[in-house]
Amino acid sequence: MQVLARNLVRRVSRTQVISRNAYSTRRVRDIGQPTPASHPHLMAEGEITPGIRIEEYIGRRKKLAELLPENSLAIISSAPVKMMTDVVPYTFRQDADYLYLTGCQQPGGVAVLSDEHGLCMFMPESTPNDIAWQGEVAGVAAASEVFKAEQAYPISKLPEILSDMIRNSSKVFHNSQTASQRYTNLDEFRNPASLGKVKSLSSLTHELRLIKSPAELKLMRESASIACQGLLKTMLHSKVFPDEGILSAQVEYECRVRGAQRMAFNPVVGGGPNASVIHYSRNDQRIKDGDLVLMDMGCELHGYVSDLTRTWPPCGKFSSLQEELYDLILQTNKECIKLCKPGTTIRQLNTYSTDLLCDGLMKMGILKNRRLYHQLNPTSIGHYLGMDVHDSSGVGYDRPLQPGFVITIEPGVYIPSSFNCPERFQGIGIRIEDEVLITETGYEVLTGSMPKEIKHIETLLNNHCHENAAQSFAGFSSQV
Repeated sequence: MQVLARNLVRRVSRTQVISRNAYSTRRVRDIGQPTPASHPHLMAEGEITPGIRIEEYIGRRKKLAELLPENSLAIISSAPVKMMTDVVPYTFRQDADYLYLTGCQQPGGVAVLSDEHGLCMFMPESTPNDIAWQGEVAGVAAASEVFKAEQAYPISKLPEILSDMIRNSSKVFHNSQTASQRYTNLDEFRNPASLGKVKSLSSLTHELRLIKSPAELKLMRESASIACQGLLKTMLHSKVFPDEGILSAQVEYECRVRGAQRMAFNPVVGGGPNASVIHYSRNDQRIKDGDLVLMDMGCELHGYVSDLTRTWPPCGKFSSLQEELYDLILQTNKECIKLCKPGTTIRQLNTYSTDLLCDGLMKMGILKNRRLYHQLNPTSIGHYLGMDVHDSSGVGYDRPLQPGFVITIEPGVYIPSSFNCPERFQGIGIRIEDEVLITETGYEVLTGSMPKEIKHIETLLNNHCHENAAQSFAGFSSQV
């Protein structure tokens, strides 16, 4: 019996070795970004990027081609690589329009779209040295086979081929912010530019990106969910780690471990008077006992971002003064969300929120003259949200909202320490921000799982603070 058992173990072991070796020798083509073959846990067959299928990308290109005037050309360049030092690059983030149309997440390419040529992609050419240092990148073959471009060429062919395309076109559209000198220095491009034939592409692409598809909304819901979970976990840590830098690091960690590729922007973590600085980003101060902390954060998931703000007292209890001011912001947030529906505009929402906040601030004695309101809140009530934090920025706030739009609702008040008001209010900043999807019948709050009621926040901070965080606080406090 023992011999039989030993033989069985040997046979099982040999099978495991063969299985492991067979798996390890399977070669998967690397194109410099995830594919269904290289990342089956992340992508389904038929997807170019996680969650977005090839048919959707082709549909986007078709819609843009239909918006282009007859005999026109759209040139879309990938985002440039930005350098931190002479040899260290910043983390690369693709231009939203280039990603929206091609699905390519990598630098070095230029795409051209027209009725005549379809999608033509000029792709980077890697040397063995490039591959040794930076890895594989998508080239001409990937442009045709993965991104489904009708035409694909190495980038070295761009001057010759694109010059001919421009000569035969009546209008040329491009994004000036990401324009590449590979084509802007061409005589054929510069001559039409001087004649006024070169137009902004964002006026067209921002229109397309306003209404989110079901696949895009699924990613935006997931991005919002990750942001809510990350912020909630960070809030629970704040009672024992009342430090802006630690909370900033904590929220990024919580988002990244849940699948986010990066933060949507550098988190705003303003404690006490720092919360009155709207885009405060230093995040280097301890938060005093009894002060509020304002955290504005969001993460990016497969090209789609979230944007969320909460303000709370890390000590676990709002003072009566803080509660009065916070409740004004909270009620404004809730009332504005109720008005989110097709046909309403962001400008109308902003006017309504301004009236509510002005009335409340006047009653509290903070504001003596309504004309001074913009010193306490120079921001809009919200903005469009999608692939960029301020998505479709070329579209104005007078546009009637439609189903599929995603906007933010973010009333706030930012009282400088020098503002002429009762001293007890000076240096206080409060913002409550939610993401809102416009639906056929009204709205859906994508960040509704994140608490914002005073009683809920206080209960969480006082009854659900992490024990492991509390246990490690002794080491933290001894170091600082």
